[in-house]
Amino acid sequence: MQKVALGRSGIEVSEWCLGTMTWGTHTSEADAHRQIEMSADAGITFMDTAEMYPVNPVAKETVGRTEEVIGSWVAKGGRRDDWVIATKVAGNNGGFVRDGKGYTGKIIHEAVDASLRRMKTDVIDLYQLHWPNRGSYMFRQNWTFDPSKQDRQKTLDHMADVLLAMAEVVKAGKVRAFGLSNESAWGTTRWIDVAEQVGGPRVASVQNEYSLLCRLYDTDMAEVAVNEDVTLASFSPLGCGLLTGKYQNGALPKGSRLAINGDLGGRKSDRVFDVTQAYIDLAARHAVDPVHMAMAWQRTRPFKVSAIFGATTTGQLEHLLAGRDLHLTSELVAEIDTVHKANPMPY
Repeated sequence: MQKVALGRSGIEVSEWCLGTMTWGTHTSEADAHRQIEMSADAGITFMDTAEMYPVNPVAKETVGRTEEVIGSWVAKGGRRDDWVIATKVAGNNGGFVRDGKGYTGKIIHEAVDASLRRMKTDVIDLYQLHWPNRGSYMFRQNWTFDPSKQDRQKTLDHMADVLLAMAEVVKAGKVRAFGLSNESAWGTTRWIDVAEQVGGPRVASVQNEYSLLCRLYDTDMAEVAVNEDVTLASFSPLGCGLLTGKYQNGALPKGSRLAINGDLGGRKSDRVFDVTQAYIDLAARHAVDPVHMAMAWQRTRPFKVSAIFGATTTGQLEHLLAGRDLHLTSELVAEIDTVHKANPMPY
């Protein structure tokens, strides 16, 4: 497993990242602990969670449970020093955490301490803002995105407040690096600029959705990433399970996310199954597993990426890890681009 630099933080992470958002609901504590060990044995050193997890569904009564599962692994002697652990403070979140009011500098201090307690660790390696307080075009909101109600000065003042708090938790040794999530090119560059102005930590990473089916990151964000040394922690690299093929031809596996929430967070569309089939057929022509192709494609990008994968079961994880050494041919990458051009943004 290759390593990538996490921005300019001095931290290196594996090019794949272990996602945790089903731990504590669909994935038992014992299976979660087993996933950590399996991933470590495969060379993975990066793990991502959030105070809001687990999901599907998110519920007030389960907020923080995934971090607690990680904490129980640490408490029983887990190899904490072998891992870069990332977590996130909830932004405007539908009322599940702090009644949905987002975060301020004061809340950063409180949330960091709470995550440290739940995970039974002395330091959070990467602390991320889960959702911009001002809003975001992510999660299918790009189709009707309207930033005209945003207050620029209010946003910049908020950034300064948060970054001053981040500087304090970094100085206290509670956090090593600072990252964003569901963020735009404008937002990312402003966080960088304001950090320079107030002496806050520089943005090391941004966690945005990125897959064969969702390539919003490829233009403005890619340019920011390259020129500002911001690493992408890509979530849903398998298109929320679509790219596994398990939902093709009307299939609805019991207990799957589609069976539970009905639309995969807006990813189910009139086009998506035909587009998914195009990628599955392409993988078959090149005799590669479509899951492995989707994950390996992430390492072909012209910017730094660590792809966050999730597995509800250890069997799914075993399948994923079997493709960890796959590198795509230039011919296959070119054919992927051809499919993309013919089928852009199917959701």
